[in-house]
Amino acid sequence: MKKIDLHIHTIAAPSDRQFEFSLTILREYVAARQIDAIAITNHNLFDLAQFNEITDGVHVCVFPGIEIDLESGHMLLISEKDELADFAARCKAVSERIKAKNTSMSLSDLEAIFPDLSRYLLIPHYEKKPSIGTDVLAKLGGLVTAGEVTSPKKFRYCIRDRDSLVPSYFSDIRITAGMSSFPTRQTYVDAGNVSLSSIRMCLRDKNKVFLAEEDGHQVFDALASGMKLSTGLNVILGERSSGKTYTLDRLFESYENVKYIRQFSLLERDEESEARRFNGLLSQKQSLFTQEYLNEFKDVVDGLASVDLKANDLAIERYVASLLKSAREFERADSFSKAQLFGETDFTTSGSEGLRKLISAVESLIDNTEYRSIIDKYVTMETLKKLAVELITKHAQEAELNLKKRWLNDLVGTIRKALQVHTAATVVEDVDFYRITLEKRMVERFRTVVEAVRMDREFTIRDVQGFRIVARLKRFAGAGELRSLSGKKVAFSEAFRVYNDPYTYLTALRDIDSIEASEYHKYFANLEYRILNRDGFDVSGGERSEFNLLQEISDAQQYDMLLIDEPESSFDNLFLKNEVNELIKDISKSVPTVVVTHNNTVGASIKPDYVVFTRKRAMESGVVYEIYCGYASDKYLLGANGQRIKNLDIILNCLEAGEKAYLERGDSYEVLKD
Repeated sequence: MKKIDLHIHTIAAPSDRQFEFSLTILREYVAARQIDAIAITNHNLFDLAQFNEITDGVHVCVFPGIEIDLESGHMLLISEKDELADFAARCKAVSERIKAKNTSMSLSDLEAIFPDLSRYLLIPHYEKKPSIGTDVLAKLGGLVTAGEVTSPKKFRYCIRDRDSLVPSYFSDIRITAGMSSFPTRQTYVDAGNVSLSSIRMCLRDKNKVFLAEEDGHQVFDALASGMKLSTGLNVILGERSSGKTYTLDRLFESYENVKYIRQFSLLERDEESEARRFNGLLSQKQSLFTQEYLNEFKDVVDGLASVDLKANDLAIERYVASLLKSAREFERADSFSKAQLFGETDFTTSGSEGLRKLISAVESLIDNTEYRSIIDKYVTMETLKKLAVELITKHAQEAELNLKKRWLNDLVGTIRKALQVHTAATVVEDVDFYRITLEKRMVERFRTVVEAVRMDREFTIRDVQGFRIVARLKRFAGAGELRSLSGKKVAFSEAFRVYNDPYTYLTALRDIDSIEASEYHKYFANLEYRILNRDGFDVSGGERSEFNLLQEISDAQQYDMLLIDEPESSFDNLFLKNEVNELIKDISKSVPTVVVTHNNTVGASIKPDYVVFTRKRAMESGVVYEIYCGYASDKYLLGANGQRIKNLDIILNCLEAGEKAYLERGDSYEVLKD
């Protein structure tokens, strides 16, 4: 097993923050993290002289590389150590193409500079920003087998997802003079040596890349102190002031995109202020849900927002007036106005959006592998392909016809304008009767749609661990409710007077400058959002805190790590056991989760995957904080220097106040039994 870091910066490029490189710090980093191979990958440049200095000064395998801004994403390109002069010359061409910040080269540019990309190891930013687009990866095909990710969560996700690239996890470190701590972001590969060819082979196989030397994808190096964590559920135990919260703080500082629920942060202190805070959060969630629930209605409103019936009526009036005037002047028409093209109308072009969506739907059916067996039961692959070909052919024919119509419209328009210049005859106003008729029909249908949306009804959005989130959709009762929804000092009285006429009401909303066009749909129906307890009543003060905790934990799905500091400080054991534990266990299946606790309901009943014990010891040199780690089923937890400590002693002392107290409580419970 070899430990590699193929993403290291040693020069501050224009797109980087400035830093001063230190070869001494690089040596310390490699030694501290026990790395077997590194790659120097500066942004859009390669310094051959510095690379040779690093190769001579660092006693591990060093590969030459470059991080290229490619198609608005980043791509690591790593070479063998031979032909360095040739590699440096090609990297110089990259530097000449990308001289300024926020610029990138195209794939064709890359292929022009590196004609044989198969000679190099290509690792794109994958589950990491700025990522290389899927279209670019598709064009590169088998040349790219591995992608760089930003967290153990994403590493584990890529391992499990059969369609994802092989994950790689690197430091992306700037080796800076004065650094005192180093990241733990490296990848273990199951390779016998550290040649580029052997690493490339490992990065083609998900069974040959790991987060840790032992235990594969179940454990990862969490902190430079030697602390390991499970990619599942971890519990941190320890006496008071032994460094538990300090450890959480270090994790929070060391990783990006971390959800941290601090001790007492959700506990209600002042009824009035907490009620305001809760209602504020509720309002935010209501706004998000309104946007989600009324999304289709928003499309309808957006389509109507540009319709102007008054302008359409005026256009028809102008057309009729010009037509009558032209008829009266017919006897006095000159040779220019008598020309057939003088009053010619444009060809109407057809839209192709519906056909494009249909083609996309058929392509999705063809490409789908997850539900292939079900699709094949009703329609064969051969039939789908024939349908796709015919639809694409039809799309091409319609596109060609539209191009011809546009070309003729431009030609006729040019001739028409030239004729009109040479005559005083009245030109009949051009009017699109089809569009006007269609828009009139849209307005008539709009009333029906709005009435359906405004229909008074209540429905459950979802259940959350004993709480029920319900929404009620109804009509707005007055201008005050509209103003409250907007959150601005805006007068809605004029608009509300025409609330029962949907199109006129929409035009009134358009006249209010402070309302964004994208928000119009929210002012048609009032969506109230409530949280009910298991008895069907609005939540109380204490229940608000419970719901907030459950919501905070649920929201962790979008994060790369979840940290919770002593939830028992704010909540009772039954709530912790029945609601919190279940939700935490569920979240930890996809998000590495770390819980600090003194409570056996959380610490033991939750059945963690991994246990971390922190201890403070007074030494002659001063206070030392020690960390011991291991699986919950291990008899001993191991320290960074190989020391070990009994897991049972830790559990009994931290969660049960010692073995004697634990046995005494058991005897007391026996006495109370029937």
